[in-house]
Amino acid sequence: MVWAGVPGTAPVFPYNPLPTAPHGEPHAIPETARDGSASAALRIARGPEGLARARSFTRATLDGWSLGHHCDDAALVMTELAANAVTHAAPRCAGGPDVRLGFRLEPAHLLLTVSDPDDHAPVLAPGAGSDLEEHGRGLCIVDALSEAWGWTPTPPAGKTVWARLSTRPPI
Repeated sequence: MVWAGVPGTAPVFPYNPLPTAPHGEPHAIPETARDGSASAALRIARGPEGLARARSFTRATLDGWSLGHHCDDAALVMTELAANAVTHAAPRCAGGPDVRLGFRLEPAHLLLTVSDPDDHAPVLAPGAGSDLEEHGRGLCIVDALSEAWGWTPTPPAGKTVWARLSTRPPI
């Protein structure tokens, strides 16, 4: 299921004040301006096919918004967030809803969200394991590439993990 919005349409996800601390305890999704914004959403299945869809949808969405120069970073961030949801959260919630991706474009920022049915907080483990480890660095990558990131519970169950990226042209 794909939904794409244009200015003035219903929001893909809730809007709350920007958190003062980007991660750790639950924090609200950043508030964004609604005028002149665009949004898109995608529901992905749990599994490798869903992650491939997340990457291609991210690239297609950003290309459509003339942000092709940010595709690599945004696709990597979205893939890491979606992979965490598919790998860690979704298996704990058998029979729960699929993972939902959200995009919201603002004049200076791109907000990426991934919602899953699990209530457990995402775990940032900087320095855990070596650089050669195959797993465990996803949120470190998200932290390095985004201006801010965090998570918020999504009642009645689940959470949304979000990352905010700049849309300024590269220097």
